[in-house]
Amino acid sequence: MDTVKCAQCGTTGLEPGFIEDSGENSRGYARWIAGPLERGLFGGARRMGRPRWQIDAYRCPKCGRLELFARQPV
Repeated sequence: MDTVKCAQCGTTGLEPGFIEDSGENSRGYARWIAGPLERGLFGGARRMGRPRWQIDAYRCPKCGRLELFARQPV
């Protein structure tokens, strides 16, 4: 990701990382799910049959902005 520039300040060399999900029954990392948020009977997000993608996060070392990319299905 050295070629990706920060959308805020234009710095290159963004630091790789990930978005942690430490909620109940989580796998420890967040996922991007296609489509608008729909709530199920008990208030949780309805996800059944929807594609899920890994979120890759990159942090700008100069201004701190996070750039998020969803390129790999999980």
